[in-house]
Amino acid sequence: MPSRILDLDSINSTVATQWSEELIPQLTDYIAIPALSPAFDPDWEANGYIEAAVSQIVTWLEQRPVEGMTVEVQRLPGLTPLIVCEIPAFGDERPPEPGLRGLERPPEGVGTTANTVVLYGHLDKQPEMVGWRPELGPWKPVRQGDRLYGRGGADDGYAAFASLTAIEAVQKAGGSHSRCMLLVEASEESGSPDLPAHIDALAGRLGEVDLVLCLDSGCATYDTMWLTTSLRGLASGSLSVDIVSEGLHSGSAGGVVPSTFRIARHLLDRIEDSATGKVLLESTDVEIPAYRIAEAAAVADELGVAALEGAPFVEGAGPVTDDITEALLNKTWRASLSTTGADGFPPTAKAGNVLRPNTTLQLSLRVPPGCDSQAAFDEMKAKLTSDPPYGAHVSFENPEAADGWHAPDLDPWLAEALEDASQAVFNKSLRLYGEGGTIPFMGMLGEKFPAAQFVITGVLGPESNAHGPNEFLHLPYAEKLTSCLAMVLASHANRD
Repeated sequence: MPSRILDLDSINSTVATQWSEELIPQLTDYIAIPALSPAFDPDWEANGYIEAAVSQIVTWLEQRPVEGMTVEVQRLPGLTPLIVCEIPAFGDERPPEPGLRGLERPPEGVGTTANTVVLYGHLDKQPEMVGWRPELGPWKPVRQGDRLYGRGGADDGYAAFASLTAIEAVQKAGGSHSRCMLLVEASEESGSPDLPAHIDALAGRLGEVDLVLCLDSGCATYDTMWLTTSLRGLASGSLSVDIVSEGLHSGSAGGVVPSTFRIARHLLDRIEDSATGKVLLESTDVEIPAYRIAEAAAVADELGVAALEGAPFVEGAGPVTDDITEALLNKTWRASLSTTGADGFPPTAKAGNVLRPNTTLQLSLRVPPGCDSQAAFDEMKAKLTSDPPYGAHVSFENPEAADGWHAPDLDPWLAEALEDASQAVFNKSLRLYGEGGTIPFMGMLGEKFPAAQFVITGVLGPESNAHGPNEFLHLPYAEKLTSCLAMVLASHANRD
């Protein structure tokens, strides 16, 4: 029978052993699989890489000695698969005895389907990207010191392994946890288009979700636990401009036929101030809560210029603003526009003196928490396509819209549990901050389970470069975060 009080030394020992003996080898194999998300691999099913990643993770899950666990792959027609790992509540149900705060045995009744914990991760990956250092590569796992390089290890392949390790650690330490459902999807990097249908299909099994744990976010430093309090949303599409039916000699056509690139520049000026980067859409104008401004200011005061050091500026270059608080708010609570791809351009080495007939730009608009992402897309499309200059043919297609997320206030038990975990593992207090990225799953779960508490955290810290070249997983931080997760699970089972 498990002991009456959770053994924190046992938690740390189990987690450390699992990371060194199991998780690092598993992640090394996982990184080598080019499991591109469906948006980047339309033939994902035929190519079989997503299935290979599913098979690897499922095989490992099935081999773990977790009491009562079942593992299955939910398959719905035409959609990517979802790994579903269900673990019943664990631990005796006697009333707790005095001991370590928040980590004792649960009272009778804890762990029913009325208080399900959902643990989330994804296994699909972003495309390769150029710029990897010569000794590295997206599908070439390389360990250098504390870093495991390669695509997907930090975003978000480690989540499934770390989540189950945390559960296993609680059980081995003689602790308790409530009923857990580990969900690992395969379309997150495409905006999670397949996940709502999977969640609907699981509705009867999920029960009442009152805690969601997600390891797909980031951290501002590697020396303490960081909790994500907000996420921006996304509205994206492909802007295409056509002016003639074929390319023309720039000497004979230039000055008569307008450049499609200049037309595109003119259209972009309708939605973004090119001098400041301010987005000019009413739908994205969201008031920032005062306490989130204070939160950003606290991070700025603590970290100083280090809060902005994740970007590898070339010599002499710098950020949009030197005001650190404003820069943090810019990337977490304000809209920003990026051009992430282009078609219609030949390589410079093969670019003749030709006025091109078409320019197509892939636009990615990050929108604030609380902004209706579909409304932002619709407004962007209207401004880009109405009354085009010179009668050019302009379209804005391939829409993608995902709302941001704003965390509910922490229940007292959870605030205490997170602080306890951070102090126990890092010997430092929990830190709060917003993230500039998007996790569509959060907004959807927030709507489906409005009473749930959320712990959104992750390993995407300084220089980790998710989605870019030289992505890495910071191994010591991932290990410590796994121990924190175990402690939060035990606290949840014993909350007041």
